[in-house]
Amino acid sequence: MKIGRVIGHVTATVKDTQLAGLKLLLVNIEDGDGAVLEPSIVAADTCSAGPGDMVLILTGSAARLPAAVAGLAVDATITAVLDDIKIAGARAGRAKS
Repeated sequence: MKIGRVIGHVTATVKDTQLAGLKLLLVNIEDGDGAVLEPSIVAADTCSAGPGDMVLILTGSAARLPAAVAGLAVDATITAVLDDIKIAGARAGRAKS
């Protein structure tokens, strides 16, 4: 699992029919301090995340396990909108920037 922050959305009018109706978001993978580790990946959204939200992302084969994307050709899936992250008792992140 990875932590990310939603920075935008992706629109594709022509795509595989299995992806029809699936919301795709642009996400930066971040560390606990909010530094970008991996910029601009596309993730399928299963929990109505939006711009500025801090999210939990599954990647690789685990990304196809949530019911909303089971068996689909996705490599990253947003599975939770995070409220807060605490590292060693200090608050490291928050839901909206």
